[in-house]
Amino acid sequence: MTGAAPALSFTRNARGLAWGAAGLALCVLVLSPVVALMVAAGEGAGDAAGGALWPHLVAHVLPQALRDTALLLAGVGVLVIALGAGSAWLVAAYDFPGRRLLEAGLLLPMAVPTYIVAFAYLDLLHPIGPVQTTLRDLLGYARPRDLVLPEIRSLPGCILLLGFVLYPYVYLPTRALFLMQAANLIEAARMLGRSPSGTFLRVALPMARPAIALGASLALMEALNDIGAAEFLGVRTLTVQVYATWVNRSDLAGAAQIALVMLVAVVALVAVERWARSGRGFAGTAQRPRRLARQRLSGPRAWAALALGLVPVAIGFAIPASYLAHAALRRVLRSGLPETILPEIGYTLLYAGIATLLAAALGFVVAAGPRLVARRWGEALIRVASLGYALPGAILAIGLLGPLALADTALSAGTTQLFGIAPALIGLGTGGALVTAYLVRFLAVSIGTCEAGLARVPRSLPDAGRMLGRGPGATLWRVQFPLAWPAVLSGALLVFVDCVKELPATLLLRPLNVETLATHLYGEAARGTYEDGTVAALLIVAVGLVPVVILLRLGTPRPEAGPERAGAGVKPAGPATEPADQRLTPLRP
Repeated sequence: MTGAAPALSFTRNARGLAWGAAGLALCVLVLSPVVALMVAAGEGAGDAAGGALWPHLVAHVLPQALRDTALLLAGVGVLVIALGAGSAWLVAAYDFPGRRLLEAGLLLPMAVPTYIVAFAYLDLLHPIGPVQTTLRDLLGYARPRDLVLPEIRSLPGCILLLGFVLYPYVYLPTRALFLMQAANLIEAARMLGRSPSGTFLRVALPMARPAIALGASLALMEALNDIGAAEFLGVRTLTVQVYATWVNRSDLAGAAQIALVMLVAVVALVAVERWARSGRGFAGTAQRPRRLARQRLSGPRAWAALALGLVPVAIGFAIPASYLAHAALRRVLRSGLPETILPEIGYTLLYAGIATLLAAALGFVVAAGPRLVARRWGEALIRVASLGYALPGAILAIGLLGPLALADTALSAGTTQLFGIAPALIGLGTGGALVTAYLVRFLAVSIGTCEAGLARVPRSLPDAGRMLGRGPGATLWRVQFPLAWPAVLSGALLVFVDCVKELPATLLLRPLNVETLATHLYGEAARGTYEDGTVAALLIVAVGLVPVVILLRLGTPRPEAGPERAGAGVKPAGPATEPADQRLTPLRP
């Protein structure tokens, strides 16, 4: 027995050291893009060309980019809060014919990436497109210039489209919080003479501020990350300027300097979100709160509520999806499938699939860290590994160039010295760079789902496994993984969908002569050949429906349950589970 104790201690130390080394490597992978971005920006400012470029950027590029970005974020923020919180209160506080279908339909815009919505509306609202052509025929106008409608290719148009696509980020957590509010608070406001609008503005909305702040920050992160919609609609945001400076002007240093300014904007968004959520804790009663009873609407009020709720569904999903389906069918019947569509599907599935497998495996291991090693270090690794989700794709792509180049150089030097041969590149110029970007950016989604799935496993089960002689790793694999695999699978599906839809990182890091569905669509829109890109757009929308289907299959959230860590994707296992909305809304750190 005396010899067994040192052996067990040695095994634990070795396991902790191995996990710590792997965790340190993962932290380096996640943090290296930010460090490399700062280095590249500093080197660009230090040399002659970069030193001359920075004043040019400050004088001619950054003012417009900062102005357009700030106005875009402000407009999108106001719109997503109004649409998300308003629609959440509508389906949570009122009952009317079609409410259950509307409750599900309000999630559908999540399936359509922002650049696809812009792509669809640019063709729909073109001066010679179907909408204006039909209006001219009805009104008797012969020429396009006889009927001039507001231009969709503008900053207000971009704000409008992004707002109607991104509002579900606010709708999901806010609706869950409204359903968890105790009925006596709302009823007390009504008994004190508050009107329905006064109850919403003075009672329900202030209590929902943490959820609104969280959802709005996620929506603004997506708006900041967007490159396709902004460029299609003529808005010169920071992300668009990063792409233009690097690709069109071949100026990596200038792109890094703009990306660094963009990183400051990301930090500011996170800080504002944390401030908006601070100091907003509400205590409930010791007893289980009674569920908020919906007010029954009938007659014209019921139909008005349904029509009002259908507006964001129509603009954000139904109209662009219908257009894509019709245009894609017409394209296939007339000319067949595009010749390049099958290789593009293959490349999309290949890169997204590899990144998904890596993210699922690493996410499960990282989420299990607090159960394998010291809890404090495990939770610290979770926080660091989740930072990549806060980095827009353009920043991540610029920041990965330096670390990947160093890795290729080190590998080439090492293999040349050992074996006398230099391997082909595995980072820059290959799919490895794109897979790495996907992994760093979306690892937080997998970690969140796996972490919440493991939290469902009673601690008595792994303890029983250890008492039967199983080590922590064996217990994790043989006991906890079989119970948490629905969460792992849900996280993997969400990562896969995010990889398929990601445009900025794919544009900047894809291998030469390789097109994915997203980059093919971007190219067709840039050339103005919208109909040729509809097949790729429709396929991306079909993939984007996966997380919406998952949300719908999870059922109606339970307002009596207490909220836990957001990001899980496992089906409720009992009365103490958190609302489904919060489980599938991955949080940015």
